Amino acid sequence: MTRSSVRPHGRGASLTPFARRVLTLVSRIPPGRVISYGSLARRAGKPGAARAVGNLMRTANRPGLPYHRVIAANGRLGGYGGSEGLKASLLAAEGLTVRGKRILGWRDHTWK
Repeated sequence: MTRSSVRPHGRGASLTPFARRVLTLVSRIPPGRVISYGSLARRAGKPGAARAVGNLMRTANRPGLPYHRVIAANGRLGGYGGSEGLKASLLAAEGLTVRGKRILGWRDHTWK
């Protein structure tokens, strides 16, 4: 994803096919489940594009999507608009256990 294709993705904004696939997948992540940036990139058809997924998560602003369910590798929380505490609280409300900046037992909660 080029810098010019990373822009806010609200209603009416143009999206790349990859970005559309990523956001569609994010909309399908059930409560209590998480997926890593890298795994989401693979599912969207671009293995190795974890950074592009992270950039999309940072700039996307479509209401109602569970962005907090997309995490970094190895159960780390990753970013969330600068508020990892909020991300941890949202995940905890869905039944996940968060200690520090990591989800305990994250493999058991991975969306497959």
